[in-house]
Amino acid sequence: MTLTGRAALTTGAAGAVGRAKARLPSQAGARLVLADMVRGPTEDLSREGGGLAVQADLSDPTAVPCMAASVPGQVGRIDILVKNAGVLNTAKIAATTPEEWHRVQSINIDPAFLPSQAFLPGMRAAHWGRVINLSSYAAKSGGLTAGTAYAVSKAAMIGLTISIAREVAGKGVTANAIAPACMMSPMVSEQLTAAQRQTQLAAIPVGRYCEPEEVAHAVTFLAFPPCRLHHRRGDRDERRTAF
Repeated sequence: MTLTGRAALTTGAAGAVGRAKARLPSQAGARLVLADMVRGPTEDLSREGGGLAVQADLSDPTAVPCMAASVPGQVGRIDILVKNAGVLNTAKIAATTPEEWHRVQSINIDPAFLPSQAFLPGMRAAHWGRVINLSSYAAKSGGLTAGTAYAVSKAAMIGLTISIAREVAGKGVTANAIAPACMMSPMVSEQLTAAQRQTQLAAIPVGRYCEPEEVAHAVTFLAFPPCRLHHRRGDRDERRTAF
């Protein structure tokens, strides 16, 4: 299986999960676009594995159209959109201020919605595309140590994914969300206390955290052409390869 000739945009590329997600599509032959608010680590990743580094605040409605206008001229049409940008918070509902609520939603949802809005028209026109969003088990569990705003934002990510899938499945474009449980990354190691990390670990049946590379492998599978689309026409259920 190969992604040669395809271009993949990963948001939140400077983080541990973003780096892991970017490497595997690159190894499969995809051209990379690495987008993040932080310039240095993104440029380091670009030098390490190739690809175009883009510094952009994807929660800014004015930044995404600029990126959508400039990126295709450098790497071609974006075929694969992997949305990974996000922030953790731990405040439960009574302690969540309106400012914190809006901050988390804008960082976790807007950088998924705005690039989808910008790049989906090209995928639909080409009758091929992949949209892969990073949600979280907190969307279902309410978050063991994660805060209310975070859990709600990840539930919204699933709603966004389903809405996109319903709109574009007939155009050869798939949309999927991955919802890992507790994953070891700076978001966990730096933003949760030792006691919170231990509470999470005790609730995991396998006794360990998920690693970023495990999520990256799921992303790569969902990006490959053999990932199937299912169409229903009349009483017949048709299975088509998405290309």
